[in-house]
Amino acid sequence: MKLEYTIKENDNYQIINELLLSHFNFSTRLLTKLIKNKKIYKNGNIADTRDSIMFKDTIVVDLSSEEDNSNIVPTQMNLDIVYEDEWLLVVNKPAGIPIHPSRLHYKDSLSNGIRYYFDSIALKKKIRPVNRLDLNTSGLVIFAKCEYIQESFSKQMRDGIFQKEYLCIVENTLNKKEDSICLSIARKKGSIIERCIDKNGQLSVTHYKVLQEFKNYSFLQCKLETGRTHQIRVHMQAISHPIIGDTLYGNYSKLIGRQALHSYKLNCIHPVTTKKLNFTAKLPKDMKALLK
Repeated sequence: MKLEYTIKENDNYQIINELLLSHFNFSTRLLTKLIKNKKIYKNGNIADTRDSIMFKDTIVVDLSSEEDNSNIVPTQMNLDIVYEDEWLLVVNKPAGIPIHPSRLHYKDSLSNGIRYYFDSIALKKKIRPVNRLDLNTSGLVIFAKCEYIQESFSKQMRDGIFQKEYLCIVENTLNKKEDSICLSIARKKGSIIERCIDKNGQLSVTHYKVLQEFKNYSFLQCKLETGRTHQIRVHMQAISHPIIGDTLYGNYSKLIGRQALHSYKLNCIHPVTTKKLNFTAKLPKDMKALLK
């Protein structure tokens, strides 16, 4: 797990620090840690980021150091792995499984399953989910295999490069078949979980499109411009079309045992290869059954 770059003739980098900040977009915090642990090399020798560089010099950053992940209990699970390489892992999470361990889900979260999988491939790294889904939301979750990848994806999210799309089934039919919901969201007073529309909250934008209509509900595609907690669920409630089965922001449903919300598409740039990544996850059985 190493990053490598050989200085080209027309490069303008004067010192290693300039290369790592500009070309690889390292954070100062991570660079400080790598310097301290002597993980930066110039032509095979341990280097300081203040060292000068010239044509044909090769700079290597070693990110393969083992990390303590004993805070997560390993639990064997049947993971639906959508994609994997040396740097990241993409999993299709079923509904009913949280991403993080908690007091109620100490051993049965997705992170527990990822820890077990990392052990099986001899990867001694912390468990780093890049994006997060609610307990009863299904779909795609990316896990970074090192701190650098996690930081890179976080920057892509801030820059609007990391794009998330969802499928959901909402109550009744919508007058506007394609629209954008621009309503600020804040934590609801007196609750650590629930969110609400609040003009003093964080600006939140959801773009939706109706894919299919039925007598009492509609099948939507939603694209997030921002990524607030419970954003789609709160926005759908705000326009009087709560997601079917969403007991926090809508109503109980006999048709499905959870909110009918699925993270089906992720688009991003690979932090190392810089290639475009496009991941999709098919609609789960319970939502397919509801549509039928």
